[in-house]
Amino acid sequence: MYNKNSAKKIIEILKDFYPDATCSLNFSTPFELVVATILSAQCTDERVNKTTPYIFPYYSTPKDFANIEIEELEKLIHPCGFYKNKAKNIKACAQKLIDNFNGIVPKTAKELVSLPGIGRKTANVVMLEAFGISEGIAVDTHAKRISNLIGLSKESNPIKIEQDLLKIFLKKDIKDVNHLFVWHGRNICIARKPQCYKCPIKEYCEFYNINNKI
Repeated sequence: MYNKNSAKKIIEILKDFYPDATCSLNFSTPFELVVATILSAQCTDERVNKTTPYIFPYYSTPKDFANIEIEELEKLIHPCGFYKNKAKNIKACAQKLIDNFNGIVPKTAKELVSLPGIGRKTANVVMLEAFGISEGIAVDTHAKRISNLIGLSKESNPIKIEQDLLKIFLKKDIKDVNHLFVWHGRNICIARKPQCYKCPIKEYCEFYNINNKI
């Protein structure tokens, strides 16, 4: 397991390398972010951002989505894949927000994960991006892969990986971890073929060191 000094250095290097790393999803309200994150499951943020401009100008509040016909919603979100399940979750989430939270997106992980379609990862994204609350780390496919390759965690379960990361990263850096890992995963630490030769943190990477006999 890495120590806090090594973890701090990794974040510093990645922040210098990706100074513009931010959330990739487009939204203007906390609820729009909730919808966007549900749509982003097993779908690229790029595809979500191409889809929501055809939705949010007409449907943007919990009431809008609670009242929309399920068939219409399925048609609108079809490009994002798994549209039937996502439409069901979005409508149920909207209705629960109306019934239990006065139509307002809650700010705590416990309340957020009680909503249909929202798991721990999504809750962390919503808390950070919508409310500036960095209590956890959203472990998506990029964060999972990079954490395992570098050696920050040996776990495969995202919740367990998150707990490992929270132990080694400084609290002030938690807000940056997911953004940086997403950008690094898209640009260099690519799933099919990691481009280790140009990785700025390769000296800290277990995968690189083992494969290059360092």
